[in-house]
Amino acid sequence: MELAAFQALMEELYGAEDRARGRPATVAWLCEEVGELAQAVRKGTPDQQLHELGDVLAWLASLANQLDLSLEDAARRYVVDPP
Repeated sequence: MELAAFQALMEELYGAEDRARGRPATVAWLCEEVGELAQAVRKGTPDQQLHELGDVLAWLASLANQLDLSLEDAARRYVVDPP
């Protein structure tokens, strides 16, 4: 799945609810999911790691939507001018 399509899907499924929750709460959820991913990387199975990667990506897409920014644009930096 393309990043833009995934971001659009997250907007369709959760956009109104996520915007009502607001940016600070979305950042908090994203941080929680990153913590769960870290734990899965240390102690989890590949299935658990994959699940948590998906959760992190979903919350990152939600935040990008709330900021009216494109994940594809953010990723493009690594193609055009890698840090």
